[in-house]
Amino acid sequence: MTTHLVLGGVRSGKSRYAESLLAGRADVTYVAPGLIPLDDPDWRARVAAHRASRPAQWDTVESADLAALVAGDEARADDSTRGPGALLIDCLGTWMTRLIDDAGAWDSAADAAVVVRTATADLVAALRDSPLDVVVVSNEVGLGVVPAHASGRVFRDELGRLNAAVSAACDRVSLVVAGRVLDLSSAPVVGDVVPGGEHA
Repeated sequence: MTTHLVLGGVRSGKSRYAESLLAGRADVTYVAPGLIPLDDPDWRARVAAHRASRPAQWDTVESADLAALVAGDEARADDSTRGPGALLIDCLGTWMTRLIDDAGAWDSAADAAVVVRTATADLVAALRDSPLDVVVVSNEVGLGVVPAHASGRVFRDELGRLNAAVSAACDRVSLVVAGRVLDLSSAPVVGDVVPGGEHA
């Protein structure tokens, strides 16, 4: 089985590219790991448009338990006759936001780090031994100015670490920029950095 991380900025085309990697397959489960804000009509409209664009034969699961899904545990529990199949997770940014929201940890970078890194370790372990083909989408952030608010800095820092950890666990990595796809799979890998260090 293969694992593929697709990174990119807002409106870069990363989700469309990720979906194209599984085009033609009927055994795909689309995983939406974030919460939908009930008081945000614009966000609800975006989600509805996203859903409408997916192939009708794909299943959709809304869950933050990515490790169990990637390990195939929930798929086997739902339907023991179904083959291994594939997962498309979109995206890690909304997943991480949900984790920190649920823990009420936005005001503490240390608490947020514990929550995110614990869940990341579980996800990475599942990716390394997944019986499924898995495509994971994530935002590439932190290329511009430093966020003015502490919560923005927490999001930027922890998502950067999360992306690096998932990248190390995946067979392939792609970066989508302005609708163009860069294959990073064979690019040099930065050496290990002490967690919580000052390195960018």
